[in-house]
Amino acid sequence: MRFLLIPLLACLTAVDAWMPSDRGLFGETRNANHTRLPAGKGRTVRKWLQVSGKVRGVNLGSMFIIEPWMASTEWANMGCGSSASEFDCVLKLGQTAANAAFQAHWARWITQDDIETMASYGINTIRIPVGYWIDESIVYSDSEHFPQGGLAYLDQLVGWASNKGFYIIIDLHGAPGAQVAKQAFTGQYAPTPGFYQTYQYERAYSFLQFITNRIHTNANYRNVGMVGVVNEPIAGQPSLISEYYPTAYGKIRATESSLGVTANSHIHIQFMDASWGAGDPKASLTNTFFVAYDNHRYLKWDPSVATTQAGYLGASCADNVASDGDTPLIVGEWSISPADAVQTSPAFDIADSANAAFYTSWWAAQVLAYEKQEGWIFWAWKAQLADYRWSYSEAVQKGIVPTDPDQAYQEGVC
Repeated sequence: MRFLLIPLLACLTAVDAWMPSDRGLFGETRNANHTRLPAGKGRTVRKWLQVSGKVRGVNLGSMFIIEPWMASTEWANMGCGSSASEFDCVLKLGQTAANAAFQAHWARWITQDDIETMASYGINTIRIPVGYWIDESIVYSDSEHFPQGGLAYLDQLVGWASNKGFYIIIDLHGAPGAQVAKQAFTGQYAPTPGFYQTYQYERAYSFLQFITNRIHTNANYRNVGMVGVVNEPIAGQPSLISEYYPTAYGKIRATESSLGVTANSHIHIQFMDASWGAGDPKASLTNTFFVAYDNHRYLKWDPSVATTQAGYLGASCADNVASDGDTPLIVGEWSISPADAVQTSPAFDIADSANAAFYTSWWAAQVLAYEKQEGWIFWAWKAQLADYRWSYSEAVQKGIVPTDPDQAYQEGVC
């Protein structure tokens, strides 16, 4: 999301802000960009080009935290077999062999060609899920098993994306001790969520300080404008709100202060919004300067939505993703996959070309809903499921999603 919290922060007129024009990601006005054209005798004129002004992104799922369900062929080729998570695979292979397997994966899963293709599809933002272990100094070497060497590949990836003008969000997707039980996206298939205690929070602060320092001192990270402090925390953890969130905010800002970073160059600090269900992220914050919010909209798992084509379209057209008032808001994860119980039924079977129009309409309806706020980031760029409902690149290739996201407004779906 390389348009640093875009115009959504225009309301903060009392302070400086890292606005799109400051980094050349958007133009000098909310909905315009420009190029300088030669006008003779060394003079130039501006040609104004309309742009959306919205975050339109993809998640780089299974790049730095592999989820076997969506990358089963890759997982098998790496030798991970039936391992449930990265932790388990490293333990199985041994550190040396695992490092080689994972480094080969990082080199091929998302390439510079992928970044070029994203840009050609009208994508302007990438969200990169990472685990805390990318900072190897905070890993317990005697009891934690994670692949090593990922930082160099992250450096390379954000460099490619920055060179292409993308807005970039780095998300702490895998927290120390695991913030959710039995989920591969945490990097470890933990039997219980072990994150919600002070000593694990301390390790997460170390990661956040580490990545903040890198954002401000490594030129490859120049288009990283937002850091998510933890992905999809669970409900019922009071210390998340009272302890972790305000301290995480303070640690990031203190790191920026120590580096002499001025307010207009601060990164945005992103929390899951109140509607996520893990508590009000603002409750213990004493400062919300450059705070942003995340909301994940998987209607697939929303029991209130009727599992019909009309039901999904109606729910998306009427969706108010910022109903809790937490703005600026980006919908950081979503898909066009319906409920498991109906996804292969005649009305939703992707093998039936008659359903293609519905999926295009549902994509458009969600785009319209999420662009009422700051925009969206689809899960994911690629998957090995032979199912375009989870793969933006495949959806475009199959003609379900247009190469110009502006076409969502021409569908007449809502």
